[in-house]
Amino acid sequence: MPLIQLDHCSIRTTLLEETRKFYVDVLGLTVGPRPDFPFPGVWLYRGEQAVVHVIGIDPDDASGLEDYLGERGGDASGGTGTIDHIAFTATGLAEMRARLDNAGLEFRERAVPNLALHQIFIVDPNGVTLELNYSGADPA
Repeated sequence: MPLIQLDHCSIRTTLLEETRKFYVDVLGLTVGPRPDFPFPGVWLYRGEQAVVHVIGIDPDDASGLEDYLGERGGDASGGTGTIDHIAFTATGLAEMRARLDNAGLEFRERAVPNLALHQIFIVDPNGVTLELNYSGADPA
């Protein structure tokens, strides 16, 4: 169950190209592989690690994003409100489920398309979404 490391940050935006350009041109990250999610976006890497996931908000049809990550409400118009979630690499999926159940906390689980990665999404008391990543975990 121990958290291992901060994995990436994720940013929701209607300014997908401008955001990509900033992180690539200004901060020196590179565009790399991204799973086939049902919404637009780009993953930005430092070396072999995708450290920034930019999530594109399609103002004409956000259903793919909302179905996968959930409805957030409001707009993504600046400040820390555009930060979507904080992700951690973790171990002990069954133990974490039990801990969340025992605490009476609601959580969502997802399997990432094209990757052997199982995720739990929870919200902290401040409204910050946390993503816990279990590599190769059996979701059962």
